[in-house]
Amino acid sequence: MRKAMIEERSARGVRISPFYAAEIAREAARLALSGREVIPMHFGQPTLGPPQCVVEAAHRAMNTGVGYWESDALRARIARHYQETYGLAVAEERILLTSGASAGLVAIFTAVFAPADRIAVARPGYPAYRNTLQALGRTAVEIDTASDTGFHLTADQIGSEAGTLHGLVVTSPANPTGAVLGLNELRAIADICRERAIRLVSDEIYHGISYGVDTPTALAVDPDAFVVNSFSKLYRMPGWRLGWIVVPQHCVELVHAHLINLFLTPPALSQHAALAVFDSTNDLKGAVTTYARNRARLLAELPAVGFANLTAPEGAFYIYADVRRFTNDSLSFCRGLLRDTGVALTPGIDFDTYHGGHYVRFSFAGSSLQIERAIELLRMRF
Repeated sequence: MRKAMIEERSARGVRISPFYAAEIAREAARLALSGREVIPMHFGQPTLGPPQCVVEAAHRAMNTGVGYWESDALRARIARHYQETYGLAVAEERILLTSGASAGLVAIFTAVFAPADRIAVARPGYPAYRNTLQALGRTAVEIDTASDTGFHLTADQIGSEAGTLHGLVVTSPANPTGAVLGLNELRAIADICRERAIRLVSDEIYHGISYGVDTPTALAVDPDAFVVNSFSKLYRMPGWRLGWIVVPQHCVELVHAHLINLFLTPPALSQHAALAVFDSTNDLKGAVTTYARNRARLLAELPAVGFANLTAPEGAFYIYADVRRFTNDSLSFCRGLLRDTGVALTPGIDFDTYHGGHYVRFSFAGSSLQIERAIELLRMRF
């Protein structure tokens, strides 16, 4: 009886979708432990670790002791980053350090939006937007984007929903499509949001990873946008759980109160280490050059093995590939592909619960050797 009561109570919470990429990851790890070759193209993280200066800074910090702490020096360095990269002056006090981008998103969603508020997100898109909003009692309004428009979210699409929206999350470069919003596209979106009193939240964690296009920040078109960023992608520090958000001046105390209550402070060791990464320009650019080479190889080779109608990603390190030639069940397809070849991909149902059965995501953030081996294995399979 007691067990039944506990199970009943545990089922009264908000049920959200799992990360299907995590299921693929567990099976990939099991296969690797059994001695099978596995090519990890499923998780959205660089396989190369952080620059050596980051590791060295972390070692030095370990000898000084670490506790709850928020680094003023790191906030100042991030402010300088906005001046150097975008030519924008951002006040240091507007920059709040977070335990990864996820913590920043949760703090914004809880501090700025009320229960039942409607926040638009692109579909396909990062599943944690939809699932986090649902878990927090906010409503995710998914707006379809399509391959024939490069998966770009447009101001016209937002305008058609605008009367019912309280917020909008844009991601550029986008996960899983790699779509990049240009300055004029961002400006049009910001104008709609301003006219309709829609809070604009811009997830910019893939900034710095693009292929022949600029990645403007939303702050260039709306100084009061909420901007989310992280050290996980360009800076190759995913496991360090460190990010930042830029919030409007009048929201600093409000959002910080949510951050400190929900997450305390970000890892102190990571804050010490991250200071060094901004001075590793050549190392960071070198990794992006590798991604560009991997991207070119996959775009050239995947059509030959049946992955046709590819949309070339403008940024990030993913290819969102149509697999309807093979299946309408992307999860089963990914399970079978991993079992048969050792190539681990992410099923599209993570990013799109309506159309995702026809898509898979390739991550090309690994080494060029891994990408070449994946191409070889796919040729053998198809």
